[in-house]
Amino acid sequence: MSDENKSLVRRLVDEAQSGGNLAVVDEILAADFVDASPFEGLPPTRDGVRMLFGALRTAFPDLHVTISEQVAEGDKVVTRKTFRGTQNGPFMTLPASGRSVEWEVIDILTFRERRIVGHRVIFDQLGFLRQLGALG
Repeated sequence: MSDENKSLVRRLVDEAQSGGNLAVVDEILAADFVDASPFEGLPPTRDGVRMLFGALRTAFPDLHVTISEQVAEGDKVVTRKTFRGTQNGPFMTLPASGRSVEWEVIDILTFRERRIVGHRVIFDQLGFLRQLGALG
């Protein structure tokens, strides 16, 4: 089951985050999905994930996400990945900067019956904002 769950996460990253196919979100995330660490202003639900992925794709039209590591045990998959893109559109409250940025993310996903039901994320928000020129 762990390898199957890791494969589902890779599909979510490749097709939804890198590829912009938001329909994949509904295929892989359960209807009762809960995001324990949503972006400010977004609901902690599957809808919020679609909103975030769409906002990322609008702000960073060349967005590409690369998985560096994955570990799975029981109902959990932990993935370390790198996002790369150029901010050519607004992102949340930040105007387009034209800057190329790169940031790492560690996701902890919980599965139930081959669907993601929970999410926690760790990433350097301060470094991300600095790269975009939002902070000195």
